[in-house]
Formats: sequence, C-alpha cells, structure tokens
Amino acid sequence: MNDNPTPIALHRCRFVDYSPSPITALAFPPLPLPSLTAKKAGKERQRAHEYGTLVAGHANGNIDLLEWTGEDDELQARQAWQLRKTLPGPNPSKVDTLALTIRFPDVFPSSKVPSLSDLRLFSCGGGSELLEWDMARGYVKRTVSSQGGSIWSMAANPSSTMLALGCEDGAVRLLSLVADTLEHFRRFDRVKGRVLSIAWGPPLPRQAKPAAAEKPDTSDAESDDDDEEEWSDSWLVTGGSDSSLQKWDVKTGRPIDRMITDKMKGQRTLVWTVGVLADGTIVSGDSLGTVKFWDAMTCTQIHSFSAHVADVLCLTIGPEGSTVFTSGVDQKIVQFNYVSGAPEARSPRKWIQSASRRVHSHDVRSLAMWPPHTPIPASYRRKPPPGSPYIAPVLVSGGLDMSITLIPALPAHLTTSNVAGRVINPIASSVATTFEDSYYRRIPYRATTCIARKARLVLCMYETELRVWRILDTPNPSTIIDGMDNTTDPETRVGWESVLEMEFNVHTNLISSALSDDGRWLVASDLYETKLFKLTTTPTRTVKASRIRSFTPMLQEQLSVVGSKELPSTGGSKFVFTPDSIKMVMASASTSIIVVIDLGSDEPTVLRQFEHHRKISPLSGGRVIRGASRSQTTHANHQGDTDEMTNPGVPPSILQMAISPDGQWLASSDEWCRTYIYNLDSIQYHTTIPSLPHPPNAMAFLPDKPQTLLSILPNNTIHVYDVETGGVPSWAHNLNSRVPQQIFSTPDPVLGITFEPVEFPQPLANGNVVMTDSSRESPRSTSALPPTTILWGSSWLCKLRLDWLVQRSKQRKRRKSEIEKQNLPPVSDVQNSASEARNLRIITHYRAILAMDFLKSRELVLVEQPLVNVLSKLPPAFFKPKYGRT
Repeated sequence: MNDNPTPIALHRCRFVDYSPSPITALAFPPLPLPSLTAKKAGKERQRAHEYGTLVAGHANGNIDLLEWTGEDDELQARQAWQLRKTLPGPNPSKVDTLALTIRFPDVFPSSKVPSLSDLRLFSCGGGSELLEWDMARGYVKRTVSSQGGSIWSMAANPSSTMLALGCEDGAVRLLSLVADTLEHFRRFDRVKGRVLSIAWGPPLPRQAKPAAAEKPDTSDAESDDDDEEEWSDSWLVTGGSDSSLQKWDVKTGRPIDRMITDKMKGQRTLVWTVGVLADGTIVSGDSLGTVKFWDAMTCTQIHSFSAHVADVLCLTIGPEGSTVFTSGVDQKIVQFNYVSGAPEARSPRKWIQSASRRVHSHDVRSLAMWPPHTPIPASYRRKPPPGSPYIAPVLVSGGLDMSITLIPALPAHLTTSNVAGRVINPIASSVATTFEDSYYRRIPYRATTCIARKARLVLCMYETELRVWRILDTPNPSTIIDGMDNTTDPETRVGWESVLEMEFNVHTNLISSALSDDGRWLVASDLYETKLFKLTTTPTRTVKASRIRSFTPMLQEQLSVVGSKELPSTGGSKFVFTPDSIKMVMASASTSIIVVIDLGSDEPTVLRQFEHHRKISPLSGGRVIRGASRSQTTHANHQGDTDEMTNPGVPPSILQMAISPDGQWLASSDEWCRTYIYNLDSIQYHTTIPSLPHPPNAMAFLPDKPQTLLSILPNNTIHVYDVETGGVPSWAHNLNSRVPQQIFSTPDPVLGITFEPVEFPQPLANGNVVMTDSSRESPRSTSALPPTTILWGSSWLCKLRLDWLVQRSKQRKRRKSEIEKQNLPPVSDVQNSASEARNLRIITHYRAILAMDFLKSRELVLVEQPLVNVLSKLPPAFFKPKYGRT
C-alpha cells in the first residue's frame, strides 16, 4: 500500500448561489384516540416504539416528507428523520399552516402509528383556498374556498373528523372530514378582527348508557354503539387580532367566554398561537412576547410570563402535558414546566419558566413534538409495560434559517423518577436527554446539483430556473509563472465561469433536472411537463440552449392512458443519461413508468417503456416487502412480467436511478423499497433485487465491475448486489460488520457515491503500428475493486478503499487463527490505526456539500454552500440590546 498517496486537485466551488427556502410549518401525524368499546379495546396491543413522518412546509410552496431512518427493531437512529419525498408547490405559492388527520379514524387501530397512506394532509398559504394534497402522487388533490377571505389559522380536532379554519372576516368555519370528504359543516358567529390562531379543547368520552330494567336486544345495542362516535368535541379556543381570546361552543357556534390580553401604548395585541392541555388549561403567546396560562372553566388568567422580547409565533406541548415550549421572533426557545408542590408543604401546583436555548439565528416559525400531545385524561392513556425503555421526546423547530433542528426534550421531573435509568435518546446526540442539557442535531438542506465530467459543467436547479457554470482547466504547474499571467497565477486565476441561465414558465416548482456527461443535453421538469434542450457552445464560450419542441408531444403519445381524453402528464421525477450520452432514461412523475429514449437520431425516439414499478410485487427475490398482505404474497415471484398484477391503486414514486459505467445496466428504486434491473443493450427487464429496509439514498455501479451495484441506505448501511449472477458477491458478505463505525455515526446520511477514474497507461505508437499491453485485463474481467471510493453527506466526506475492507476481514480471521495456534502477541493498536488512516479518512472541513464528483483522475469537484453565505442573504435578525451593552 502506498503510504504517500498522490494529492488530489480539488475545485472547492462556492459560486453556486443556492438559497434553500425558509421553513414555515412543521407537523407530525396525530395519534389515534383510544377505543372505548370493550370489544375493540381488548384486541388492541400496546403501541410499539414507532416514529411518525415529519412534514415540513416551505415559503416557496414545497412540502417535504421526512421519514425515520432507524430499522424496525432499533430505538435510536443517529440520522433521525431524513428527506424521503418533496411535494412541489404550485408556482407561485407558499405554506403557512399544515394539518395532518387520520383518513378513516373510526376503523384505524389505536395501537398503531399512522403512516403516509393512512393520513390526509392539508395546507394553506395566506390565501382563501384550502389545499388537500395527494401525498402518493405528489400533487394537490382538491381545493376548497374558505368563504371568509384569507385563512389565518387551521387546526384538526383530536378525533380527525373536523377541520377548523380561522378566517379574515373574524369567523371560524368547520369542515367535515368524515368518510374521506371535505365539506363545509358550520360557520361560527363573526367577531371583530382576524382569527390568528385556533386550538381544540379536550374531547369528551361517550357516556355509558344507564342499564334498562329489561335486557334489550344485544345486536341492536351493539350496532347503535358502533354508529355513535366514541369521542365528541365540546369547545375550541381562538386567538384574534383584537387583544383577546375567545372560547367557543362547537355545537352552537357561539362564544362562551372572552379572555383579554395586555395592551401596549394603546395598540392591539395579536395572539399568534394558542394550545390546550389535557386538563383544559389554555396556553397563549402574543405579539408582546408574553406567554399566558388560562383556566378553561373560569376563563381567567393563571400565570403570565414575559418570556420573550418579541412576538411569540408558535408553541407546542410535550406528550405528557407537563411541558410547554414557545418560540418566535427573538430566536429563543423557552421551556415551561408544570411543578407539583410537596404534599407535606401543601404548596400549590403551578407552571414555571424553567429553561431557554437559542439554536436558530433567525425567526422560529414553527415547533412540533414527537410523540405529539393528545389532550385526553390520564386515565385513558395507555401506559407502557413495566421495565420497558422510555424514549425521550424530540422537539423539532424550524424557521427562516432554513434548517430543521432536533432537540431531545425529556421533562425534568422524569430524571429523578423510576424511569431515569431506562431513558433512551432516540437521535443518539448525547447521554443527556433533557431540553437544557442535551445536544441538538440539524437536518441539512439539499439541492439538485449535477456535474458533467467530460464537459466540466456544473448544473444547479432552483425553484423556477437553472444555472450552469464551467470549471476551467487546471494549468500545468510547470507553466505557472507567478505574477506574470492571470491565467496561470494561482493567486489571481478565476477557475470558473457562468455560461447559462434559464428561467422557466412552469405550473409547479421544478422537481428534477439532469445534464449529460458531454454537456450536449439538458433536461428539466416540473410536475406536469418535461422540457429537453440541446446545448451548443458559441465562439465566446457561452452555452446556447435550443428546446426540442417535438419531445413533449412524443411523450404525450407514449404515456397516454387508454380510454382517457385528457393529455397525460409528461413530468419526470428522475432523469439519467448513459455515459455516451446517446440514451436518456426518464421516470414518469405521475405514472411511475420508466421510459428509455434514444438521443442519437435526428429526433428523440422512445425505445421502450417499463411498467414494473406500477405492479404489485409483494415478493422481491424471496423477501416480503413491508406492507404486503399475506394474500398477496402467493402471487408474484418475479420470474417474469406475467407473475405480477397491475396495481389498482397509486403507483409508488421512483426515487433513485443509476446506470453502469459501460452503459449496459440500469437500476431503479421506488419508495416501496423495490429495486429493478434492466439491460439497456437489449432494452429488456433483467431481474429484481431483494427488497431493502429503506429506499436507497444513493446508488452506483462499480467502475471496474459494472455488473456490481452499490446501494447505501439513509442509515448509511451498504448493500452490494451482482446483477449478472443474481446474488451478493463473496467479498461483500457481512460487509456492514466490517465497515468502520465512524461511517454509521455520522449525523447526516450519505447523499452520493463517487469513484476515482482509473487511467490506464497510453499505448505506444510507432509509425502506423500501435503497440498495446495485451496482458492488461479489461475492466469487465478484472477482479480489482476501485482504488478510491468517496462517500459524502452534507457535512462530511469519507475516503474509503473497498479492497481494504475485504483484506481487513481476511487479515482479522488469519491473525485470530495464528494467535490461537501459536500464542503470538496481538497486533498493536498503532499498526491497526496506521492501516486505517491510510485506507479510511473522514473529513468534515466542508459544509453544506451540495454535490461532489471526479472530473478525471486526481481532479475532484466539490460544490458547497456554507450556512454563513445563506444567512447573509436574509434580513438582519431581531436583536434588542440591554442597557450598558452594545
């Protein structure tokens, strides 16, 4: 092994001025209410340690769906929640409020955490339209007018049967969600001012009917009980722009009582956020920075805290109802604890302001908590079995600084209780799990960035535009004359130039784009239309884009649905080009059809379509896919297309695609964790890879073994599969047990894989005779693994040699056997660490990394956008100096 490797020329590119969109709303799915029916309650089991989907809304209208990265049997995941899918927002639009409800709450088991297929998602963005999203297809399912002007607030009741809207005209409107509908149900009385915030009171359990003298018919009684709702809503509370809170009767739509807040200098106080605890206590945060607690029965103030120096914009409640968190314009997150006095002292129970932290640099717009607070009496809550682990709650916050922050937030009183020794930090950030002592994690932002190796181009996708830059050639060190020529002087030389900027007229924000390796083709798509461009370089070295007008009609003809009169959507969720740039593979965003397109002729032509992702295939290589029923597993064994059934529901979105370096193999993976392999030489389906626990975050074929696919999951586990032999290579068996622990402990997941190109010696030429080394094996037949593999995430990159992992395992086994036989002294840790330093290195100097790839051997491009650069484009953060300080 070479102890002094040749240095790599690194292009550290910060000219990509990408700015992620601020986070304006966060939401977790609600937990179902417990069943009150004895027959149902007896069948329900204790809820397992599951984690719900985190939904994040952005100021540009996009909505991100983030899934938990841990395995089913794991209680901790260092990568926590990571991006799975983005719902593109209509252009232009924004998201101000999000609400999640259970689609069919009357039949949903209370012992289960709802998944995406069980949920309904609603959003509003300052206008008068309420949007319901189809999270499977990624578009707006239906819109409903508020009938009262702009929607300022929104909240769903705990039983997921009603949605309350606070409107511009001062009225609250209830919409019915029963049986997957969305219809106006009731309008409350109008009050002066806008309804800025809204929250539902605790639901009331159904009262048991008195026993009759004569025993009634059992069947009729059971049917009446099933028809009647088990939980009913009695009241809700709203915060307005008139310095007051209103308590409303849900049945009559009339106000019950009014609570007045403080005023400053005669100006109205805006109540931006409200919440309700299980005992009915109302919590409010207003524009004076004051957090107030109100008694729900008498509607009088219990406590008042001047916790903030600016507007309180959001609050959330802990799962036990004993903690409240507030935040807003002053970037500070404040914790309030409920303290019960000592029995012997007879001190009253009260709320106290216990801690505060600043983890954001600008306004905090939203807070969320997992598990969420369910406002029901403690007697109805299911208690965990004795001795089981206690998972610390996680506080999630987001705002104008574009990053989502995760903070373990265990209530302080539990640190001295009997569960203190069983508390587990789910994000594994630190041993401490309380809000004031624990370490927090950030979920990094991402960007769609593409690097064309041969053309030395960098493409970055924005909301409605694309920008392309060129990386200039690195001068030969022997030609550099210091101070004589700006093109060679490393101090003054500019290593890049902007060559193309394109603005698109789109219906939604752009969802995908790609650039061919030779820089001749560029493709971009929103949710409904794909646009293909041919790039040419002008004499002034700028790039000119010419749109292929025949491309969209060709796709509409190929993707048309039989019997449908509407033109099909031609939007693509993913695009990849073959290394020779002759073929382009497109994954349809609406139909999940893979389309192989030939770009070598005068006009682009479709070679073939593959519809495997649209079909039900519960068995994948002998492994059952999660979510498949037992009745379905008897059908598909993936031996051919006839063994699969067409999916009558919504097909899963295709998330990743990869093409082998020789252009023969195509791999595609969807959100159902299925990976299909296609042969691009024969344009045929080849095989299916056994399903993985999660959809891969990154996929790539090995350069020296183009038939070997490398897949890395969001938890950074590595999976290898040989598509020709149909199995895992011998050197990759138990590979994750040999991977150093440093890779698994990174705070953010792997986003990409790149391999250093291998440059073989040039053949010797003698006149017209070319002499080559015939002993050199072709890349297909060599048994050597790539010399350098680089895995990279948002805040780290890892240089790893796969052949060292193989040798490491063999050396460990051989050394162990020799030590046992000959009683040899063990190898020192110094030798092991020296070998590991040469073959494994993790670098954290760069962040946030948007893209990385080799242009050629020993020349690497790294595109980064530091958080400091992003924050410098924002307005100044709120700052209020104290007396005597500057």
